[in-house]
Amino acid sequence: MVGQRFVQLLDEHPWFEVVSIAASSKSAGKTYEESVQNRWKMSGPIPEKVKNIIVQDAAKVEEVAADVDFVFCAVDMKKDEIRALEEAYAKTGTPVISNNSAHRWTPDVPMVIPEINPEHIEVIAAQRKRLGTKTGFIAVKPNCSIQSYVPALNALLDFKPTQVVASTYQAISGAGKNFTDWPEMLDNVIPYIGGEEEKSEQEPLRIWGHVSGGEIVKASSPLITTQCIRVPVTDGHLATVFVSFENKPSKEEIIERWRQFAGRPQELGLPSAPKQFITYFEEENRPQTKLDRDIERGMGVSVGRLREDSLYDYKFVGLSHNTLRGAAGGAVLIAELLKAEGYIVAK
Repeated sequence: MVGQRFVQLLDEHPWFEVVSIAASSKSAGKTYEESVQNRWKMSGPIPEKVKNIIVQDAAKVEEVAADVDFVFCAVDMKKDEIRALEEAYAKTGTPVISNNSAHRWTPDVPMVIPEINPEHIEVIAAQRKRLGTKTGFIAVKPNCSIQSYVPALNALLDFKPTQVVASTYQAISGAGKNFTDWPEMLDNVIPYIGGEEEKSEQEPLRIWGHVSGGEIVKASSPLITTQCIRVPVTDGHLATVFVSFENKPSKEEIIERWRQFAGRPQELGLPSAPKQFITYFEEENRPQTKLDRDIERGMGVSVGRLREDSLYDYKFVGLSHNTLRGAAGGAVLIAELLKAEGYIVAK
């Protein structure tokens, strides 16, 4: 599903053109249209420009890499196989922008939300040295679940958040499914998503870490605990968040920080960057998944229901689109940042 979203987002992209699609040997040799026959899950049609591209075997690394300037990677394989595949592409001098989790904790691989930690791409120099390449590297995006609350918390780091409780209510597209594939999700909630809670508690600390000695050193605070729940919606991950601070801000200060928060993508005017990264709703019943997941073309984050709490300092609700900001769209924005900063160039 993320691969299909990449194909859709890159259609008519002002900077990037899809010239090659690679997958498993089962799909190799077919046209892209044939390979996704009866499995196309996007609401719009397959873009005309890619329908007749002949799918290549992703395992034939040198062959695929020869045709492209860089690679987006979203595959369903074992983690050690993904690590080996992505490093093989990087060693050909081909940058890899990965939607996969395999390299999120590799010390010299940047895991980036472009508005929050663009400086982490500086670690690429150390990674290139390790891999023995002058132009190749791997950069990854973090888990989709954290996008609904990490941007809102990041805007408040000056007030030193100490404890965070986040419960995420995650769409079925996060599992690569729709209701046709997964009818048992209708009128149902599943209170478990494998591996998701550990990612949701630990990945923010890497995002808030710093580069030292050629690797990313994760932050030691705040303390984060989460619960991650699958709910019957197509797209959009919603989070309910409780937070305490060392220096408690006023409600007005928090809302002002959210509304004014912008990062490097906004400074650079990157094509996929939302103009307003965080939108705050005053209405008591917003954000709503169906109404608000597509804010800023699915690349913005919305928050609402900010109020003081009896146990923690504040509580609020956050929402992000899990396959746009949280997956393919976030990876495209990373690629735009890396091109703008001179890390991705035409071969």
